[in-house]
Amino acid sequence: MLAHRSSPSLLTLAALALVGACTETEPPATAAAEGGGRQCFRPEQVNGFNPEGDDIVYLRVGANDIYRAEILGTCPDIDFSQRIAIRSRGTNWVCQGMDAELIVPGPLGLDRCPVTSLRKLSDAEVHAYRERN
Repeated sequence: MLAHRSSPSLLTLAALALVGACTETEPPATAAAEGGGRQCFRPEQVNGFNPEGDDIVYLRVGANDIYRAEILGTCPDIDFSQRIAIRSRGTNWVCQGMDAELIVPGPLGLDRCPVTSLRKLSDAEVHAYRERN
């Protein structure tokens, strides 16, 4: 999935076929059982992003959901990038940190930034996020 950065409302431009050839239509069964109903999304549902420094990225998913993704180490060019790709790893669903990596264009090529932690923001956190952005 290719996500673009813009003002507070982020728009989807196109889906990037970086996911595998799997045709899963439901999230993994263990995703709901683990962690008390963990939320999952497909990379093509991401329609925007907003980096916070070079190790945290907020992903806008669908119309109302926002996820906080922590990156392994740093992703130095993410602050300057106008677009990123999200690639799921092993399945078409992203439910936890190591399920995805961000692919960020940089001056020397593409940076691959593994996601180590992923959390869906609560309604109150989404409201606070929108107030500050």
